[in-house]
Amino acid sequence: MIRRHFLALGLAAASVLGLAQCAAAEDNFIVVQSTTSTQNSGLFDYILPMFKDKTGIEVRVVAVGTGQAIKNAANGDGDVLFVHAKPAEEKFVAAGDGVKRFDVMYNDFVIVGPADDPAGVAGMSDVVAALEKIAAAKAPFASRGDDSGTNKAELRLWGQTNVDIKAASGGWYRETGSGMGATLNTGTGMGAYIMTDRATWISFGNKGNYQIAVEGDDKMFNQYGIILVNAEKHPNVKSELGQTFVDWVLSEEGQAAIAGYKVGGQQLFFPNAKGADGKGAAG
Repeated sequence: MIRRHFLALGLAAASVLGLAQCAAAEDNFIVVQSTTSTQNSGLFDYILPMFKDKTGIEVRVVAVGTGQAIKNAANGDGDVLFVHAKPAEEKFVAAGDGVKRFDVMYNDFVIVGPADDPAGVAGMSDVVAALEKIAAAKAPFASRGDDSGTNKAELRLWGQTNVDIKAASGGWYRETGSGMGATLNTGTGMGAYIMTDRATWISFGNKGNYQIAVEGDDKMFNQYGIILVNAEKHPNVKSELGQTFVDWVLSEEGQAAIAGYKVGGQQLFFPNAKGADGKGAAG
């Protein structure tokens, strides 16, 4: 009888231990608030399995516009922020929502358009002059209009022209309120010019007769950053797991993984991180 009692206690203890181990395993994940370009380009599908193989940590990505990603993270709905709007990222950290911002990688923006090029901008490298020509021709222009990093960059460029896009909204200037892939689909369907990050364009499978019309201006540089969400302000943040991901992305291994992602032989992102010690992580 006593033996059975101890056996039952042993089985109960083993059961509790097993449940605890299962719960720990199920909790071994982080949420990364990120932008659509990192998801739509296929970058995360390429690098996240490498991270999980190394650490056992699953990364669950919420891919929205940068503005929405920052709002989500500021609400504590994520462990790491990985986006591309540096001024907004710095405000996020200054407000105490993030621990520290690090550069991760860069590429550039381009303006794509139909082969018949109604605004005559093909081959231009002066993006402000190209936008003014598009406006003068009243050629359709499809904007994301979603407060994303791409949309912020586009509005900044329009702000350097003499064009009032608010007045043009709903006419030749159309706001989709959608992510990059959806905006490319909508824009190509209406014969509009579209500003997109190069990585999403390279990965986009529905180009039709579209081609890159405007590229090469330094004003179209596109920097990405990564930030651990601040657990002091948002206690539900998994700081240790999140920091492990940040450290890996900034490490030589993570930077090499980013550099190794190519589509059709073309590299989509160019690592330029410095580690927490201030030294170049990419070597």
